[in-house]
Amino acid sequence: MAITEEGSEGGGKVWGLFKIPFRQNNPSISSSSVTSANSVMMQSGHNHSNNNGEGSNSQPAAPSVTSVARSLLPTRRRLRLDPSNKLYFPYEPGKQVRSAIKIKNTSKSHVAFKFQTTAPKSCFMRPPGAILAPGESLIATVFKFVEHPENNEKPLLEQKSRVKFKIMSLKVKGPMEYVPEMFDEQKDQVAIEQILRVIFLDTERPSAAFEKLKRQLAEAEAELEERKKPPEDNGPKIIGEGLVIDEWKERRERYLAKQQGEGVDST
Repeated sequence: MAITEEGSEGGGKVWGLFKIPFRQNNPSISSSSVTSANSVMMQSGHNHSNNNGEGSNSQPAAPSVTSVARSLLPTRRRLRLDPSNKLYFPYEPGKQVRSAIKIKNTSKSHVAFKFQTTAPKSCFMRPPGAILAPGESLIATVFKFVEHPENNEKPLLEQKSRVKFKIMSLKVKGPMEYVPEMFDEQKDQVAIEQILRVIFLDTERPSAAFEKLKRQLAEAEAELEERKKPPEDNGPKIIGEGLVIDEWKERRERYLAKQQGEGVDST
């Protein structure tokens, strides 16, 4: 309710109220006519709101609560990484150094993953991508060439590296051969799992991160050697017809020789 100030004859101020607009001063206006007018106004407003966007003053429909809530939810991860958001490299300028990261599929379906880097000329990964079954894991090895500092620049141990790595994932229907093109063909289904920063470690100072890196590199080498081995054939061995006949002949000859020996002894 609006309030105003009015001057009084004594020079003071008297607090007063605005007169209420549309005050019913005419007793001839019945309450039924007011009710019918209000119903007409409500019906008009209802028709305007249901105009379905027609007319110059129409507004686009607001997004539903469900769609807004989904957009605010965090993306569900398909892979678990160790380390989770960093790649540790030994700092050896002028050499090619290695890092390692364990990747595990924590979803209930087969998942393909792929590496990308901002420095493809000096970095590469082994393997650059693969398909993991539910619960399966592997240790990937990352190679990087470390440049010498130039123009008296600070060594990379004392500053952040600009090189970054990105791991992407893609849900696939089942076991299949990995091809990098599948990420281009299904761009809408690709999820960015993590952006990995490069951290250099001082090889002359022992640390828990450096010891862990050495263990993971050893595990990665063991996994690589295991993958190189030919698959073992555990199925039934099929013997050729000639081998079966030869074996039957040898058994017969041994049997006859045994019978002859027993006959001589009895005599």
